[in-house]
Amino acid sequence: MGPVPRTLELFYDVLSPYSWFGFEVLCRYKNIWNINLQLRPTLIAGIMKDSGNKPPALLPRKAQYLRNDIRLLRQHVQVPMQFPKDFFSVILEKGSLSAMRFLTAVNMEHPEMLEKVSRELWMRVWSRDEDISEPQSILAAAEKAGMSTEQAQVLLEEMSTPKVKNKLKETTEAACKYGAFGLPVTVAHLDGQTHMLFGSDRMELLAHLLGKLQVHGELPLTPVPPPFISRPEGQIQSKKKKKFYAFPTMKPHTQRFSGLNGEKSPSPS
Repeated sequence: MGPVPRTLELFYDVLSPYSWFGFEVLCRYKNIWNINLQLRPTLIAGIMKDSGNKPPALLPRKAQYLRNDIRLLRQHVQVPMQFPKDFFSVILEKGSLSAMRFLTAVNMEHPEMLEKVSRELWMRVWSRDEDISEPQSILAAAEKAGMSTEQAQVLLEEMSTPKVKNKLKETTEAACKYGAFGLPVTVAHLDGQTHMLFGSDRMELLAHLLGKLQVHGELPLTPVPPPFISRPEGQIQSKKKKKFYAFPTMKPHTQRFSGLNGEKSPSPS
């Protein structure tokens, strides 16, 4: 038997673009790093209210930085992110309460579908500029993610029940108790200690805590594993040496990739 996977909790909201980046990186690394990734749908509005924080887009300088930062990150993480045309309406008026209640219901009744449905809701709001607040929009996202219409309809009806509302509230309160002031928040439970990491840019520190940070004289941490690669089993080929390298290595990418889902990488040959 191999080592027991360590537990990581990811608190996220599909209204948060940085949550999407963190979500994809952890989903790609979960097999490589041998982690038990527990997805925690959370309401970012509740965290902002509890902490007294404000969305960065409300501050002009942060808003300007945000657009450029996301443009660079979408290239690096290879997530097809685009700003909604009516950004403030999407973020401040429509919000994500219905979407996060639906994901909470998915997590309670069909947890095996949570990753795919979460991703599809991000795709709608942050890639295709589509609605995620109306029931038919949420139903369309669930169906596109592979959920049957019957399953999705049942969950839509459960969204307004006290058990779903209370579960989302409890998860949001749990994030606040860990010290959250925004999202995403990754909570690592390691050797009897709990570490709360804010943001999608703490992966190198997380690798250090997991004992996965290996320096090979080049980069301190491998580039993000590609979401999809044409080579079998996550391998890329070095043009110079005709040798396959498997992620994670310190070799830079030699080609562009597309798609979203990463698979477990084999040991280097």
